[in-house]
Amino acid sequence: MEDSGFIGDPRRIRVLAGVAEALVALADAGYERIVVTNQSGVARGLFGEPDVVNVNRALADELAVRGATLDAFYYCTHLDSCTCRKPLPGMIHAAVAERDVDLARSVVFGDRGSDIALAHAVGIPGILVNELPNYDGPEPLYRARTFADGVRFFLEHVVAR
Repeated sequence: MEDSGFIGDPRRIRVLAGVAEALVALADAGYERIVVTNQSGVARGLFGEPDVVNVNRALADELAVRGATLDAFYYCTHLDSCTCRKPLPGMIHAAVAERDVDLARSVVFGDRGSDIALAHAVGIPGILVNELPNYDGPEPLYRARTFADGVRFFLEHVVAR
């Protein structure tokens, strides 16, 4: 979705063009679509954990209208000093354990250095979805203009190997 800062209000959700179709392509290829997200707005007192749940539900509903689904949401509400806050791998480890995810067949798509660092931390490909020239995080496997571009690359070049 569009990055609009700390988001505790479902009315601020803006799904980017092509995202629903890319999620469908991942589902058709047999991949679970799991969201892992830092939500420190809770620890900062900007909104509560129920707001995070409501935003996640609204995002899933908006995608469903477009024919796409998400399989799970994992979120960290902390500021620091926990094993779940990206780029630490706690949320990925939880998803692997709870959902029987095959980590060797997984990928992280993200728009920040912490997302790519998370991919590196668990030894899977990281695809950066960000056109900004001043990215200063770890090197991703691929720099995608859009999520759909990143999914296309992953399915054509990584899965096809």
